[in-house]
Amino acid sequence: MARGGGISVTQRALISQGVLAVVDVFVDRDGVINRNRPDHVKSWSEFRFLSGSVEALVRLTRAGHRTFVITNQAIVNRGVVSAEVVATINRRMAEEVARHGGCIDAVLLCPHLPEEGCGCRKPMPGLLLQARERLGANLEEAYVIGDFSSDLEAARVAGCTPILVLTGRGRQACKTMSLQGRHGYWVARDLMHAVELIGANGRRGRPRRRDSTQSAASRVWW
Repeated sequence: MARGGGISVTQRALISQGVLAVVDVFVDRDGVINRNRPDHVKSWSEFRFLSGSVEALVRLTRAGHRTFVITNQAIVNRGVVSAEVVATINRRMAEEVARHGGCIDAVLLCPHLPEEGCGCRKPMPGLLLQARERLGANLEEAYVIGDFSSDLEAARVAGCTPILVLTGRGRQACKTMSLQGRHGYWVARDLMHAVELIGANGRRGRPRRRDSTQSAASRVWW
């Protein structure tokens, strides 16, 4: 489920003029940007950036890509934490990335339990489809970076290029999918390596004009 409003008229105009990036990168949160916890990340004090992840997100911004975080957060509907707490964690994550010169353009999350059968919980592609409808994402040219098979399956169904990182649950996921004969995805050591692979592939965004009056929180919707 995506929270908040969609792409603005101004953003659409900037995309059409080539000012905003048109090559979009979707990044899973837990296990890719920050450390996984067996009891889940329930507060900002429990959030720990993985080594190099902030720098990787900054590099995406400087290369002209739009960066979206897509994350399953069933702890909301389990009643472990409120939607407001998760939004605070995501906002502070985006602010920390912005402080280093990067930009998380939006955070899209699914709060549903697996048994609820929603269309937005990965491996379903709903969050990606919402990004296309509400943010103008070009999924055919986009990348999805994750640490689990559900991330890669959502990418495959939506027509994106999937990249598996070996942080978080990635190593076990890689072994499992290999035994199952599931292929068709890139493998990267971590988020920075995934960003380097994207750069080496030659699909780049376009130069971005940063609006210094726009806060990280106002760029991100939950």
